[in-house]
Amino acid sequence: MNTNLRDRLGLGEAQRVEPTLDTVHEAPAPDGLPDRWAEVRSQVHALLLERLDLEALGQLSPPQMRQALKTAVERLFEDERLALNAAERRRIVTEMQDEMLGLGPLEPLLADATVSDILVNTHRQVYVERRGRLELTPVRFNDDTHLMKVIDRIVSRVGRRVDESSPMVDARLADGSRVNAIIPPLAIDGPILSIRRFAADPLRMDDLLALGSLSAPMAAFLDALVRARVNLLVSGGTGSGKTTLLNVLGASIPAGERVVTIEDAAELQLQQPHVVRLETRPPNVEGRGEVAQRLLVRNALRMRPDRIIVGETRGAEALDMLQAMNTGHEGSMTTIHANTPRDALARLESMIAMAGVDLPARAARAQVASAIGVVVQASRLSDGTRKIVSIQELTGSEGEVVSMQEIFSFRQTGVGSDGGVQGHFVASGIRPRHWEQLVTRGAGLPLEVFEPTAVLPRAGAVAGHGRAQRPVLTEALQGA
Repeated sequence: MNTNLRDRLGLGEAQRVEPTLDTVHEAPAPDGLPDRWAEVRSQVHALLLERLDLEALGQLSPPQMRQALKTAVERLFEDERLALNAAERRRIVTEMQDEMLGLGPLEPLLADATVSDILVNTHRQVYVERRGRLELTPVRFNDDTHLMKVIDRIVSRVGRRVDESSPMVDARLADGSRVNAIIPPLAIDGPILSIRRFAADPLRMDDLLALGSLSAPMAAFLDALVRARVNLLVSGGTGSGKTTLLNVLGASIPAGERVVTIEDAAELQLQQPHVVRLETRPPNVEGRGEVAQRLLVRNALRMRPDRIIVGETRGAEALDMLQAMNTGHEGSMTTIHANTPRDALARLESMIAMAGVDLPARAARAQVASAIGVVVQASRLSDGTRKIVSIQELTGSEGEVVSMQEIFSFRQTGVGSDGGVQGHFVASGIRPRHWEQLVTRGAGLPLEVFEPTAVLPRAGAVAGHGRAQRPVLTEALQGA
């Protein structure tokens, strides 16, 4: 390491690179530099580990740890006589802090508020999603071993593991972001890591309005349904914003109610003062100790909940969830993977069969029809935007079919020259069957809300953040 670092990087004076704090993580290095820079960074890391007292370091607070690492790295620069400019020193210091205290190369992406998804396709390739579009980044890991260390660090923090005997894992970050990792032998080319991020400040209904995800009448209707304790099913495909929408709807729950949430990986960020959060547990090394969602739903019934919110219904817990909705836990909510409201109901029926109960199809269908009040369909459109494309009300069952009527929908009319989806929200003109329930429970809406008037999506979000400029939902609710 006494070799001049600039020589190790293959840079002469004519090739001198002056990175800045703003570009050091984004700008690709000159040809041949990434591998050499990674090599030198690894050697600096190894020397740092030799010098540090990790046990003593672990007793410090996070800010103190970062300062101690900065001091240690700067002392290493002097002892090894490394010829570095100020920007390169800052880069090494930041990378060492990220490596030892955070998630290494991913830390700059996690600090970027515009990034909604981080997709690591082996150590060589990292994609991010910004504003609904995928982008390839210059971020790289040194090798698969480096990536595995980061994955192990994530899953160990929530008491989970990933290895050849258990090569798939779901976990979460401290901010609630959802993490999925899959490693060889299931992942052929190397470890794969996916991070679905959640904002530190959860979106509100006003934000969805400003983003054009729904219209003001739709927002007013959904808010009234939650306050009137109508059971809701949020349906949509992967990445359509189901969990985000569930969070937004949860904000309408009165503060005086006891809410129990049940999830595979805790993602919901409800702000009510009386929320009990439950999370499933995977089996241990011996294959024992698993606690599935169905057991948590059953246990939740004994916890005196006013409402039960299941993050996502995937299997046999569907039967217990529907029974809870039918036995006094009105206003409960869950999400499901489905492309249409009708498909969502069909999937629920299939999940009831997974419960191992000899329930005739007709009885299962009747269970669904009586438990679910409204299905809200979310979708991610071709331009990356997320919209509520349909709100349908269940009106009972007729023979072998659950009857539904659409209250609101999004009608796409075309695609603009910039690739943006064009269309409008519209009400069907049908007065909801639940309208009287809304009125009697103090959440009534004027019938004008349901008039079949086309409403163009709003366009006024703060760039990159999706925050509403003014309380547009309040306007929609005036006169209700």
